Amino acid sequence: MRTVDGDDEDGGPDLDGRDLGGPILEEAARTGVAGVAAMLTRGVRRALAERGFNSLTEFRLASGRRADVVAVNEAGEVVIVEVKSSVADFRADQKWPEYQAFCDTFYFAVGADFPADLIPPECGLMVADGFGAVVTREAPLVKLNAARRRAVVLRLALTASGRLHRQEDPMLSMAVDMRG
Repeated sequence: MRTVDGDDEDGGPDLDGRDLGGPILEEAARTGVAGVAAMLTRGVRRALAERGFNSLTEFRLASGRRADVVAVNEAGEVVIVEVKSSVADFRADQKWPEYQAFCDTFYFAVGADFPADLIPPECGLMVADGFGAVVTREAPLVKLNAARRRAVVLRLALTASGRLHRQEDPMLSMAVDMRG
């Protein structure tokens, strides 16, 4: 995964020399908070793919909480990324500590204009845009125990295969409902 190359003229982080503040602020004005979150999520997923992780969005954990992005690699390492589109979004979210019990590493992903010092030091930090993300602070590695890892990876597989099946066969829900 790429790392931050430097600062733009305004002193903020950039990705490979691209100024991120302008496009993110423009996107927020055009699409609102949901559009910014979708854009940041796309960048995070691309960055995770560069690291060898396959990801799902809006993944329901066994606790019932829904994580923005959950990813797993071939070694079975599990990453959760919580995407924050604004300071208000971050401050309103008090459930993120519960996610750490379901992953090896936990990150927040924010836009370039987000004040990074708000992110707790025990969490990793990604700065994202719609094209990618850079890790500006690695997340501490806290290995899941084998039973929890198996349960999370199995739930990921079942969720992913179910989503793919519904995408390929939109009438699946109706067919299943008619059976029972």
